[in-house]
Amino acid sequence: MAETTDVAIIGGGAAGCAVAYYLAQSGIKSTIIEREGLGNQASGYAAGGLNPLTGVGIPGPLGTFAWECFQLHMDLYPSLKDQSGIDYQTRKVGKFDLALEESEVAGLRETVELFQGIPGFEGRWLEPAEIAELEPRVSPNVLGGMYDFGNAAVDSHGFTNAMAAAAEKMGASIRVGNVRTLESKGGKVDRVVLADGEISCGQVVMAMGPWSRRAESWLGVYIPVDPLKGEIIRLEKNGEPFKHDIAGGGGTIYPKLDGLNWCGTTEDWKGFDREPSEQVAREIRELVVRLVPDLADAKIAKHTACLRPVTPDWLPVLGRAPGWDNVYLATGAGKKGILLAPGIGRSVADLITTGETALAIQGYSPERFATELD
Repeated sequence: MAETTDVAIIGGGAAGCAVAYYLAQSGIKSTIIEREGLGNQASGYAAGGLNPLTGVGIPGPLGTFAWECFQLHMDLYPSLKDQSGIDYQTRKVGKFDLALEESEVAGLRETVELFQGIPGFEGRWLEPAEIAELEPRVSPNVLGGMYDFGNAAVDSHGFTNAMAAAAEKMGASIRVGNVRTLESKGGKVDRVVLADGEISCGQVVMAMGPWSRRAESWLGVYIPVDPLKGEIIRLEKNGEPFKHDIAGGGGTIYPKLDGLNWCGTTEDWKGFDREPSEQVAREIRELVVRLVPDLADAKIAKHTACLRPVTPDWLPVLGRAPGWDNVYLATGAGKKGILLAPGIGRSVADLITTGETALAIQGYSPERFATELD
């Protein structure tokens, strides 16, 4: 019997699973097609920070959408946890951004202001003695730092799987398979061709993350999404758990509820290389030891590498593919993939079901890169 679906979603990361979830809420059944397991790429290895006030394009062209996505996360957690049966541990976090050099002080003092006057957020400058009182293990060499509270964190792998599990309960399906090509008639894709079969469909969503360029030859559409490699080491350290995220001088420490400290994350343009590097692990440790000397002898419990999907302007690509009536792109979230996932899912589902969305995705249309490929 031939496989059919209302919407074929190619890619089982956070973006694809979120599209499936919001489509299911609208009564539309979809099939998530994934070759390597749900959330087993960047969506599973991301540190899971939900930081809507800072980052590339924030403040700026990503600011409003990032805030909308943050609010969606906060509203979604109780119901999605119940729907899916997966507690992906959404929680508010406090963070120290530390100055190790005099040149860093002014920028951090300016950033403090971003967190002031926003309900649920706070930010203030701390002198070295104040930092030492709150976290005695921080290096005595810091020149001060910004403390902020109000950002959140999630278990990114759990979040991705919670989206998929809830969508499945509402009628979505998950298909393990490797997409070979798309077949179309009159500007509409009607079949997804896999290595081991075909799926007939009414609509298609390309949520292929850093592999999005594979679809260029299928669609004849320019999709400039490239892989940015990131590595994280998870350090196991006995003693009192850290109560805050800690960052500075290029190093970051994210204490998790299981007691491990996720440290990283790096940025390297190395194509599709996903192998963890021992040299990078040493570099990450050197950076975090400058922040917390006690981590010099901490055991590496796990070392991961993943690829983030990055566009030339560091903004996502959301909307209908140029020249196609029923193909949508949901990719290019860069280092903000987990934060942006609910907004990506909801906006693309809105476009499929009603042709418009109330979310602030203006400027993210695939049309901005419109160049026909031969």
